[in-house]
Amino acid sequence: MAPRISSHLDEFTVMNFVDNSDSGDVDAASITSYSQSTVAAYFPQTSVLCELRHDETRVSSGRLDSGLVSKWRPKDRMKTGCVALVLCLNITVDPPDVIKLSPCARMECWIDPNSMAPQKALETIGKTLSYQYERWQSRARYKIQLDPTIEEVKKLCNTCRKNAKSERVLFHYNGHGVPKPTANGEIWLFNKSYTQYIPLPIRDLDSWLKMPSIYVFDCSAAGMVVNAFVELQDWTSSDSCESSVRDCILLAACEAHETLPQTAEFPADVFTSCLTTPIKMALRWFCTRSLLHGSFNYSLIDRIPGRQTDRKTLLGELNWIFTAVTDTIAWNVLPHDLFQRLFRQDPLVASLFRNFLLAERIMRSANCSPISHPVLPATHQHHMWDAWDMAAEMCLVQLPALVEDPTVEFQPSPFFTEQLTAFEVWLDHGSEYKKPPEQLPIVLQVLLGHCHRFRALVLLGRFLDMGSWAVDLALSVGIFPYVLKLLQTTTQELRPILVFIWTKILALDKSCQVDLVKDDGHKYFIRFLDSEETYPEQRAMAAFVLAVIVDGHRRGQEACIEAGLIHVCLRHLQDSTANGVQTEPLFLQWLCLCLGKIWEDFTEGQIIGLQADAPVIFAPLLSEPQPEVRASAVFALGTLLDIGFDSSRDIRDEECLHDDEKVKAEISIGKSLLDVVSDGSPLVRTEVALALGRFAFGHNKHLKSVAADILKHQPASVLSSLPFFAIKGTSSGYTTPSHYCHIGPISRAGGDKQLLVCDGRISASNPLATSGVMHGSPISEASQHSDSGIMKTCFNNGVMDHARSRPLNTALLSQCVSAMCTLAKDPSPRIAGLGWQVLSIIGIEQVATKFTKSTGHNVRPNEFTTPPTNSLSGILRSSSLFDMNAGHMSSTFKTPPVSPPQPSFTTGLRRVYSLELRPHLVFSPDSGLAEPLLGSLGASISSEHSFLPQSSIYNWSCDHFLKPLLTVVDHGDIINTKREEREKHALDDISKCQHFSVNKLHNQIAGWDTRFETGAEITLLQPFSPVVIAADKGERIRVWNYEEATLLNAFSNHDFPDKGISKLSLINELDDSLLLVASSDGSIRIWKDYSVKSRQKLVTAFYSIQGHRPVVSSMNAVVDWQQQSGFLYVSSELSTVVWDLEKEQLINSIPLQSECSISALSASQIHGREFAAGFTDGSVRLFDIRTPDMLVSAAKPHTQKVVGMGFQPGLDPAKIVSASHAGDIQFLDFRHHRDAYLTIYAHRGSLAALAVHRHAPLIASGSAKQLINVFNMDGEQLGTIRYYPTFMAQKIGSVSCLTFHPYQVLLAAGAADGCVSLYADETISPR
Repeated sequence: MAPRISSHLDEFTVMNFVDNSDSGDVDAASITSYSQSTVAAYFPQTSVLCELRHDETRVSSGRLDSGLVSKWRPKDRMKTGCVALVLCLNITVDPPDVIKLSPCARMECWIDPNSMAPQKALETIGKTLSYQYERWQSRARYKIQLDPTIEEVKKLCNTCRKNAKSERVLFHYNGHGVPKPTANGEIWLFNKSYTQYIPLPIRDLDSWLKMPSIYVFDCSAAGMVVNAFVELQDWTSSDSCESSVRDCILLAACEAHETLPQTAEFPADVFTSCLTTPIKMALRWFCTRSLLHGSFNYSLIDRIPGRQTDRKTLLGELNWIFTAVTDTIAWNVLPHDLFQRLFRQDPLVASLFRNFLLAERIMRSANCSPISHPVLPATHQHHMWDAWDMAAEMCLVQLPALVEDPTVEFQPSPFFTEQLTAFEVWLDHGSEYKKPPEQLPIVLQVLLGHCHRFRALVLLGRFLDMGSWAVDLALSVGIFPYVLKLLQTTTQELRPILVFIWTKILALDKSCQVDLVKDDGHKYFIRFLDSEETYPEQRAMAAFVLAVIVDGHRRGQEACIEAGLIHVCLRHLQDSTANGVQTEPLFLQWLCLCLGKIWEDFTEGQIIGLQADAPVIFAPLLSEPQPEVRASAVFALGTLLDIGFDSSRDIRDEECLHDDEKVKAEISIGKSLLDVVSDGSPLVRTEVALALGRFAFGHNKHLKSVAADILKHQPASVLSSLPFFAIKGTSSGYTTPSHYCHIGPISRAGGDKQLLVCDGRISASNPLATSGVMHGSPISEASQHSDSGIMKTCFNNGVMDHARSRPLNTALLSQCVSAMCTLAKDPSPRIAGLGWQVLSIIGIEQVATKFTKSTGHNVRPNEFTTPPTNSLSGILRSSSLFDMNAGHMSSTFKTPPVSPPQPSFTTGLRRVYSLELRPHLVFSPDSGLAEPLLGSLGASISSEHSFLPQSSIYNWSCDHFLKPLLTVVDHGDIINTKREEREKHALDDISKCQHFSVNKLHNQIAGWDTRFETGAEITLLQPFSPVVIAADKGERIRVWNYEEATLLNAFSNHDFPDKGISKLSLINELDDSLLLVASSDGSIRIWKDYSVKSRQKLVTAFYSIQGHRPVVSSMNAVVDWQQQSGFLYVSSELSTVVWDLEKEQLINSIPLQSECSISALSASQIHGREFAAGFTDGSVRLFDIRTPDMLVSAAKPHTQKVVGMGFQPGLDPAKIVSASHAGDIQFLDFRHHRDAYLTIYAHRGSLAALAVHRHAPLIASGSAKQLINVFNMDGEQLGTIRYYPTFMAQKIGSVSCLTFHPYQVLLAAGAADGCVSLYADETISPR
C-alpha cells in the first residue's frame, strides 16, 4: 500500500494558525493569526487588464471632444483707432437749466477754468483730456472740437470714421456748458455766433460715426441719450434684415432723471476723471472718507513717485492693483461672453470699463448712478473694493516720507500675496461643482510681475490640472497671451511649470499650435525636451506639446524640422535603448508619437527620418513592456512609409534618398511590423494593421501578385483561413453584441452608415463598403471580365503608382500577405475588420474569386451564397469598419432600397451601390471600378488619404493630459475596503475548508439545464456570488445564479467556433473579476460585465499560440491562468508559451522536447511562475520559469493520456495530483519521490475529468459512465455520485467537466446532456 501522506493542515500549525477543527467555528483571532506571507500567497495583489487601454470604446473612438474648444477665443480682436473729443463748456456762461451753488464743482480735467482766460482754459482742458486718454491708447488718432457747431461735429465724425476704417471710434461728449439732453435724446451744441444752443439728434450722430463705436456722455441727464440710442437700436434692428447686434457701446455719467454732483469735493467732470485718471480720483475720494481726512496734504497725490507702467514703483503698483481689483470684480459679476467683449476685445474699451466700475462706486456715494449699454450689474459694494482701500491706505501712509526723501524705498503691498493665498485655499477645497475662484484674474495680473510669478504659475498649474473646465475658465479670463509671452523668458525655474501649463492648454485646444509657431514657441519646448536635467515625465509633456504643434500643421512640421526636432527625439530614443536603464514609458511613448506626427504625410520629414536610420532605432522599442510604447512605435514606423499623400512634395526630395536606400528602409520597417503582428495587445495590433494598410497602399501591385501566387500554391489553406470565405452559420441563436463588433475609427465619406451583406459579400451605401470598392473588391461585372483585375494598372497620379522601380523581395511580401491574413482573422473584431480592409486594398478578394473561377477550386457554394450570421453582419455593419468621413470625395453617394440576396454576390452588390459620379468619372467596361475612380481623384489628396483607415492612438494618448496629473484621483479606499471584506470572507471559508472533516459530497443543492445541444463542455464557479458559468463546444457561454435559479446572461464568445473552449478562468477574482475564455484554437478573449444581461464587453483578445496562427487540424491549445504572477500558460504541439497579461506580451517559450503533446496543464495558484504539464504519453513534468532550465522534474506515472491535474492544496510547491484516461489517479511529490507515492484506481478506462480543490483536501473525478468519485488527499473515498433511475433520485449524465469552488466545499459537474449539477456537504440544504 502506498504510504499515507500527511494533510497540509499541519503546515499551518507551524505558522501559529489556531486549529479549530473540533469546533465547527473559526473565530476572528484564528483568521488574523495568518502571517502576511500566507495571506500574500493565497491572495495575490496582482491585478491585470485594468488600464485605460482596455476600455475598447475609448481606444477605438480616440479623443473625446470636450465641447469647450475655442470658445474662450475672442471672435474679433478690435482696437479703437480714432478718438473724437467734443467739449461744450462755454466757460463763464452757465447753462439755463442748471443752478450752481457756491462753492460748487468747477474743475475740468483737474484744471480750474477760472484760473486763466476762458479761451486758454478751454484749449488747455481739451489738450489735457487728450493727454489723459493717450495714456490708455497712445496709438489712436485724437481729434478735438471745442464748443463746436453741428457742422464741425459732423465733419469731425466723418473724418474719424474715414481714418478709423473698420476700427472702433470713441466719441467723448462733455456737455457741462450746455443744457441737459432733450427727452428725445438730443444733445446740445452751439451756433456759429454762440447765441443759441442747437440740438443734435442722436440718429444723425449715429449715422456719421457708424459702427463699431463707443460713446462717453459726461452731462446731466445723460441717461436720456442712452435711452434714445437703445430705442434707435431697437428700431433699426426691427427694420433691418440683419440679425446681428449693433456694435455700439455707451457710457453715461448718470441716469435720465439725475443731475451731476456739484459738491466741491468732486471735480465738475467727476465721471471723466474716473474714466481717465482713476488712481488720482480714487485716492482723493478715499482720503475724504478715511482717518487721513483733514491731516493729509492732497497735493501729494499728484507727486506719487514712479510711472504707471513700472510695477516696481509706487504708482505702478497702485495701477497694477487697481487693474487686478476691477478685472476681478468684472469677471465675477459679468457673464463670460460679456466680459470677453468689454474687457478683452479692445484695450481702450477694457480700460474705460475698469474705470467705469470706479465711477459707479464714487458717484453713487453722491446719489448719482452712472449707466452703460450693455447694462452692467451693480458693483459698487463688491467686497474686492475693501482690498483696494487697504492698498490705497498703505500707499497714502508712506507717501509723505517718499516725497520728502526720494531715496526711501516704498513697502510693497501684501495685496497679491494675500490674494494668492486665498486662491491656494480655494484650490485645497474647491471643485468643478463649487463657485469658481474669484482670484483667477488676479493670478493673471501677477504673471506680469517678477516677484510673485513663480508662485502664481505653480498655483495656476494646480488649477488647470483640475480638468478641462478649469483650463477653459483660465483661457476665458485671458491667460493665453500672458503664458505665450512667458515663453520668451530664460528663467530656468519657470520652465517645468510653463511646460505643464502649455500641456494642459494644448490638451484642450489644439488650435493654439498656430500661435506657438508664429511666436517661435516651439523652440522653447525643443530646448526643454533636449535638457538632461529635467525629469522624464516633464520631457514627456514637452514631447506632447511638440506633437500637437506638428499635428496636421505643415508650418509646424517645417519649423520643428528646421529646429532639429527629429534628431533630438531619435537621440533620446537611442539613448533609452542603449543604456539598459528603464526610461519613463510616457516619455518614450510621446517621443514616438511626436516623430510619427512630424513626418506624417510629409516627405521631407520622412527622408530625414530614414537618413537618420529611424527604423533601426525603433526596432528595440517594439519589445518594450508597455503596450502604449509598442503601439506608438508602430504608429511612428507606419507614418514613416511614404505613400504619396504629401501635396507639397518636390521631386528633388525623392532624389535626396537613393532608391536602394528607400527599399532597404522599407524592408526594415516591414520586418519590424511582422515582429509584432502577434503582439498580445490589441492596441499594438491595431497600429500594425494600420501600418500594413499604408504599406499595402504603396505596394498594392506587387502584393496582389504575391497573393495570387500564394493562392495558386496553397488555395485550400488560404481560402479557408480568410473570414470572407469561411462564413459559417451558428446554431446558438445568440449574436455577438454590438460593442464586440465595433471596429476602430476610420474617416468617413458620406453620411449614410447603412451596410449590408449580400450573398456572403460586403455591400454598403458607402462605396466599397467603402474600402473594398476603392481597393479591389469585385463589385462590378467589369472587374470580373478584366484579366488583370482592379489593380491591373499602376496609376500615374502619384498615389496608386507608388511601387518602387525595384520591388521589395518576394519573401517579405509573402510574409506581409500572410500577416494581413492573420490580422483579418484576429480575435478582436475591430482588428479583424481593419485586417480585412487591408486585404481589400491589395484586392485579395478579387484574386481569390478569379482563382476559384479559373481553376475550379472546390469551394463550397454555400460559403458564397448563404447570407452570413447576424454577428458577421454586425461586424461589417460597424460604422468604423469602412467609414471615411474625413475624406472629401468628389462623388455623391445615394442609397437605394436594398435588394434581396442574389445568386451572384457581385450582382447583389451592384444593386446595393449607386454612385452619382461626375461626367469624367465614367469608367470603361473592361476595367475595375476602383481604377478609374482612384485615377480621377489624383488631384484630391484629402480624398486619397481617406481611403486608408486612420489611427486613434495619438488622439487616445492625448486624453492622458486632460486628466489630473498632479493629484491622483484615488478610488483605492473603496476598492481596498471591498477587497479586504472579500479577503476576510475568503480566509474564513479557507479555514473551514482546511479544518472541517468532509464525510460525503453528494448533496445536490442545485441543478441547471443549460440547454446546450452539445453538452456542458466546461464550468466555473464564481468565488463571492452564487453564480456558475458554463460553456459548450459552440463557444456559447451562459451565466446562472444557482440560488435564485435565474439565467443572468447568455452570449457567444465569437461566431466562428472551431473546437470549443478549453478553459474558463476568472482574472482578478478578488476585485471586479474578468472572465478569461480560452478557445481550443489558441485564441484568448477576456470579458468584463459578463454576468449582466447583454452588457458583456470584450476587454482584450489575442492569439496565444506563438507566431501566426498555424493551420493545424489537430491543434488543441491547453491553457491555465496564474493570478499570483499575472501569467497565462498556453501549450500547443510545439511548445509552452508564457504570456504576461500585465505587459500583454509573450515573455517566454519553453520547447516541449517531446514527441508527445501536452494534454493537461495546471499553474500553481500559490507559487508564482510554477506550473505542471501532463502529456499524451502519460508523463508529468514540473516547471519553474525562474530557473535556467525551467524543467524542475519529470515522471511518467501513467500509461495513457493525462486527462487532468492540479497542485495539491497547501503551500508545498511540488505536490501534484494527476489522472489519466485509464482511470488511475497518481499523487506525486517531486521533492522526495520521482514516482507516485499514492495511486488510486478511480475508474476503469473512462476517466473524463479531474478537479482538485484549491484549499480543501479534496479531489473529484468523473467518468463517461455517469459516475463521480470524491477522495481526500489520503486516497480515501469520501463519496460517490452516480445515476439512479429511481423516482425523485438525482440524475447525472456522462460527466464532461468538474470544478470546485475556490474557497468553499462546493462541486460543479457538467454533463454531456447539458445539465450542470452542484454538490455540497450534507450540512448545506439544497436549493
